[in-house]
Amino acid sequence: MKTPAFVLSAPEIRQQLAAMAGADGGKTEADHEVRKYYKQDHAPILWVDAAGVDQRADSLLAWLHQLGEIGLSEQAFGVKAIENDLNIFRSLGFDDDKNTASRVAARLEYRLTKACMRYCYGQRFGFVNPHRTLNKLDIEKQDTVRRYVKYRGLFDVDIDSPDDHYASSLASKIAGDSIAGYLREIQPRDAFYQRLKSMLPQASTPEQRQRIMVNMERCRWRRHQPIATEGKRIVVNIPAFHLYAFSPQETLDMRVVCGGVNTKTPQLSSNIEWMEANPQWVIPTSIIENEVARRAGDSAYFARNRYNIVDKSSGQTLDASQVSRQMLLSGKYRIAQKGGTGNSLGRIVFRFKNSFSVFLHDTSTPGAFQRDTRALSHGCVRVSKPFELARFVLDSPDEWLLDRIRIAMGMTPETEQGQQWLHSHPDPESHNKIIGYIPVTPRVPLFIIYYTLWPDEAGVLQTWPDVYGYDKVMWNQLKTFVE
Repeated sequence: MKTPAFVLSAPEIRQQLAAMAGADGGKTEADHEVRKYYKQDHAPILWVDAAGVDQRADSLLAWLHQLGEIGLSEQAFGVKAIENDLNIFRSLGFDDDKNTASRVAARLEYRLTKACMRYCYGQRFGFVNPHRTLNKLDIEKQDTVRRYVKYRGLFDVDIDSPDDHYASSLASKIAGDSIAGYLREIQPRDAFYQRLKSMLPQASTPEQRQRIMVNMERCRWRRHQPIATEGKRIVVNIPAFHLYAFSPQETLDMRVVCGGVNTKTPQLSSNIEWMEANPQWVIPTSIIENEVARRAGDSAYFARNRYNIVDKSSGQTLDASQVSRQMLLSGKYRIAQKGGTGNSLGRIVFRFKNSFSVFLHDTSTPGAFQRDTRALSHGCVRVSKPFELARFVLDSPDEWLLDRIRIAMGMTPETEQGQQWLHSHPDPESHNKIIGYIPVTPRVPLFIIYYTLWPDEAGVLQTWPDVYGYDKVMWNQLKTFVE
């Protein structure tokens, strides 16, 4: 006759699983999927059968025992509890109280699945979701009456993310005995991730450890357009306030100004497609609302800043003294600053597709580059070496093209042809118009990133300030898996 404590009862196991799912307060996406799975009627049991618990559990535990190498805690994945129950199950150490075979089997089933889901979601896609976390930080507009809130977009990088079927796919891998191979497959291969991982044992303070782990987390976000390590590319690291341009032939670096704390520069990946010399600056709606509208009717202000007010429907330029604040806020009028000397975009702008109307550009106030902290713009990136960057992005430009860019930027031409042209065109206004649209072919990949540990132009790893506070925000979520 079988001892009741040793009997595996499928109905009792399912009852226990449903109870554990109901009591589980875990807040991660993986936790939600585990609860949903075990609240299903007749959800397949994944880890436990009449023969016991096989090597799949051991394969998972082997990876969980390496959590310390990436700074995470075994406790956050329930490793000790799993091992205790596994020992009871395999040694047949059941009793009639809390450790009946069915209760131990249910605990193992639930905890193994939760640990596996947490680990796979995190190592494959990141333990912090940047789209959900970073794009819900800064309120751009809100209406408390209508309960409407619009957040400022801060992260617009295409990265891998789990689809609606990822959890069921994981369940299938567990049931189909392919989970061991999948656990190997999802390990981050990024070289910078490995470099940071190797630094963890040498971290001498909790702050250093947190900084390393937060930047490792950024490496887990698998970009559809990975940060290039070969070919021509441009990287802007916001915390460093620095631009790095690389090609097989040369390396260029320069100081930049990025967005202020309230007007942050977004993280994005794109491609430089064209440049524009002496561009007109169409003032964004946010700047009109916050800065320009209050100067409505002040014709001296608009003249001094070379701002034109244009009716969008008719194209007519209006007299600034006749335009009210309400008109400027209506959205029916465009305010643009004429190109040339004094323009806020400087003498050249580098255009690339993005969702924020931001770009790289020259500036009419170069003194800002002398500051250590350069979080000053409305979101665009101002570059300190605009001509050098223009020359870099062009593919084998001829000297006449470069001289036309120099002349348009108010620089001295270097060729005889350029000097002759300048001599025959004394009107400064003609200098502004010598060249306008300049295509960039082939396009040059651009990555605007946010790493507080990142190599400088010499490849030496440097620590950069957390200017936007992203490290702190990410750590508040990441520490769930540490403590």
